[in-house]
Amino acid sequence: MRTAAVGLRCLDCAGGGAAPRTQGRARARVLNLVPAAGGAPLSVVVIIICVLVAVVELAQGLGQNGGGNSQIAIDLGLFGPFVADGQWYRIITAAFVHAGMIHLVFNLIVLWWLGGALERFAGSTRTGLVFLASVVWGSAGALLMAPDALTVGASGGIYGLMVALLVLERQQGIALLGSGLGIFLLLNLGLTFIIPGISIGGHLGGMLGGFLAAIVLSGFGRGHMAYGRWAPVMVGGMAAVIAGGFALAVIVA
Repeated sequence: MRTAAVGLRCLDCAGGGAAPRTQGRARARVLNLVPAAGGAPLSVVVIIICVLVAVVELAQGLGQNGGGNSQIAIDLGLFGPFVADGQWYRIITAAFVHAGMIHLVFNLIVLWWLGGALERFAGSTRTGLVFLASVVWGSAGALLMAPDALTVGASGGIYGLMVALLVLERQQGIALLGSGLGIFLLLNLGLTFIIPGISIGGHLGGMLGGFLAAIVLSGFGRGHMAYGRWAPVMVGGMAAVIAGGFALAVIVA
């Protein structure tokens, strides 16, 4: 209760207390992608794996195999004929290989920025499912549009994280362009179509995977993506999204 001119009033009637305002500010920090308290262990693990793979690439040296790609990129990268031959692991492993230091650094910075924000708000499990679905659907999109190109990078997963965060923002009542995230996504989409050598299918597929995962995690639009109860239909829906993307990647390879 709080003393007021008309007597004792509850905090809500008196205009609220410090706690609700603090909670609102903390939530806004997360959704606006400003680092907040809390860890992001999954994002850290993904970044460490990408760095370790990059170290192996540097140790091998580009062009060692007679071309412009490292041996580990050839062994783990996404390539339609190899996927069609049964090397399905490439659908996932390609996300941890990068084509040079600029590609690696940019992707890891954005991954820490977006993945860390989503993970601190929605938890590691939900963030991991969004990232996995985005990677798988990104690989499916890349194989659909350019099956004979060697594709590497975590961009599909990152674009999926962007879309999932936009869904989360909409559920919090934030307009699509009400934060820097929507503009950031539009700018990157523009670069996707302008700069040659970027996997258009990988980016668009990753966005689709992230959207599908976010919808399933929010109880097919009936609940909140970060707080929805783990009902059997949600578990089945996530399995269907990931398996569907995987099956599509294998079919179009």
